[in-house]
Amino acid sequence: MSEAAGPVRTRRLVSPSPEQTHALGVKLGTLLEPGDFVGLVGELGAGKTHLVRGVAEGAGVAKSEVASPTFAIVYPYEGRIPLYHADLYRLADYEELYATGFVDMVADNDRAMLVEWLDRIPQAAPREFLRVTLRHEGEAARSLEAEAFGARPAALLEAWLG
Repeated sequence: MSEAAGPVRTRRLVSPSPEQTHALGVKLGTLLEPGDFVGLVGELGAGKTHLVRGVAEGAGVAKSEVASPTFAIVYPYEGRIPLYHADLYRLADYEELYATGFVDMVADNDRAMLVEWLDRIPQAAPREFLRVTLRHEGEAARSLEAEAFGARPAALLEAWLG
């Protein structure tokens, strides 16, 4: 697994509130297909959880099922499409990630994947993926920078943010 040379499409926007970040996630979740890989990057409190909860809702996952997989590393959800939610925060390196079976999950391509803290182990991403970086822009506002690496992620980004 390795990152392509550079993104083929990039979009930036500012979300004025956690509710708007959630709504952006819902829209992305309605567009996901099995095999899509979305990596999330951002400091603690940057809005990753709001976005993930929205994506899961948009993918048809029951709200009561969505939890942080920090201790489990990867959590499977069932909805309109099957979805893996991974959190790399507690992992030290790629070897530790590999030992979890994560690489096989990505290779199976039978689920969409949401991966928080992708910046901690960037080589966890497949060649084609969508990376969303969230940053604080004040008390409630967050900036989102979405970068598509590959044709399918570019189409996903275009449908999501135009």
